[in-house]
Amino acid sequence: MNLLIVYYSWSNGNTQKIAEQLRLATGADIARIETVKPYEGSYMNVVNQGQREVNQGYKPDIRPLEYDAADYDVIAVGTPTWWYTMAPAVKTFLEANDFTGKTVIPFMTHGGWPGHVIKDMKQAAKGAEFGPSLEVQFDSNGGSDLVSDAGDIDRWAADIKSKYSEKA
Repeated sequence: MNLLIVYYSWSNGNTQKIAEQLRLATGADIARIETVKPYEGSYMNVVNQGQREVNQGYKPDIRPLEYDAADYDVIAVGTPTWWYTMAPAVKTFLEANDFTGKTVIPFMTHGGWPGHVIKDMKQAAKGAEFGPSLEVQFDSNGGSDLVSDAGDIDRWAADIKSKYSEKA
């Protein structure tokens, strides 16, 4: 099976760190979701904008990825938690793709309030089967201090490598 890691990361790069850790474990291709119009302003300005977008169900336009998700059997998708759900850019990606016959591995980062991110990701990834999901907590001040057990992340990545990686 071929594996693609797709992620969105904004402030401290916490979701990117988990995506990169999975890439190192599996040797998979990796692609970052980027909005056509980047978020600007202070951390609090973007937090407030994110809340408005989540409440409105907004899906921003995203740039084409370096890799085409249609070419992969397994797609790990990572998002930070924005107001108890996935970041709007991840919602755009998930709802724009057909996951019929594919396995999606959802993972998310949060600062202590995981909300319903994984459930929402599964609802948005139409037609997908799902692999082992992961919730990773960082500090509640919007920082990059890992709270979750690093061993849990290592075990999750090793599990994905053994089940889904061509390089297992």
